[in-house]
This record gives sequence, structure tokens and C-alpha cells, in this order.
Amino acid sequence: MSKQTITLTVNGAELVFEPTTQAYNKYINELTMDDKVAPAHNYLNRIVATDGKDALAKLLAMPGAGLKLAAKVNEAFIPELEISVKN
Repeated sequence: MSKQTITLTVNGAELVFEPTTQAYNKYINELTMDDKVAPAHNYLNRIVATDGKDALAKLLAMPGAGLKLAAKVNEAFIPELEISVKN
């Protein structure tokens, strides 16, 4: 299976992310009612390409950026599913 990459351009900086099912699952498992920001930051730092780490650090210093970036990456990473309930 080839590695999936997702490229986002944020405030002029191009960031390449390489999400995996393992990294995504770890992110979801780390989320709690009281902590959503730190898991998002950790997740993004785990999956960003090496050359984007400095740019990502600057973006993560901005309020809410980690959650927005994680949401955008996951929107592209998670497959669409058609689900119906049959009784």
C-alpha cells in the first residue's frame, strides 16, 4: 500500500502530512472531554513531513490552528462511507 500524502497550503506555507491509520487511531484515543488541543498538536507533529516541522510549529502557536489543521487533514484522509440501517 502506498503512503498517502496530504498537502495543505496555510498562510503561504506548504505543509505535507503523511497520515496513517495507526496515527489517526492514536489521535482519537488521546482525545478527552478536557483535552483536545494537545492531542491535535501531537497528531500533526507525528504526521508532518520533516521539512514542514518548523512551519507547523509557528502555525500551532496560533489559537485554534491545531484543531483546524487536524480537521482538514482528517477530512481528506478518512474515507466517505455510505451507511444505511436495515431493520
